[in-house]
Amino acid sequence: MRRFATIAAALLVAACSQAPATPTVSEAWVRLAAVPGRPAAAYAVLHGGAKDAQLVQITAPGVARIELHESRMTGNGMMAMDAVAALPVAAGGTAKLAPGGYHAMMFGVPATLTPGATLPLTFRFADGHAVEAAAQVVGAGEAAPH
Repeated sequence: MRRFATIAAALLVAACSQAPATPTVSEAWVRLAAVPGRPAAAYAVLHGGAKDAQLVQITAPGVARIELHESRMTGNGMMAMDAVAALPVAAGGTAKLAPGGYHAMMFGVPATLTPGATLPLTFRFADGHAVEAAAQVVGAGEAAPH
């Protein structure tokens, strides 16, 4: 009986530690621009599903467009960013949209969006799968919420 309980416990642990079938999103947040009318930035943690995926688009109600970007250091020590077509998310792994790395630039953000609000973001993957996450909105000088 003890051996059966040990096997059952091992199977339960294995089942709980498996990646979800499709990617998920957590810790979504938006930092508003210091100057009204300038782009805001969105960040999140993407958790890979059972197979490799690619994030290809993020949308939000009222936002004109959102582009995926990657920050990089230039030869003269300055930060620059480049638009990217997709962000790879490894099966069972994580990928981050974070300050100083991959992130989402939000253009045409409504003036009515203010710190303390929540903005629904829809993350779309190359296979057609979409995930919605509620993003906390913070002001330009405020600390990240997570």
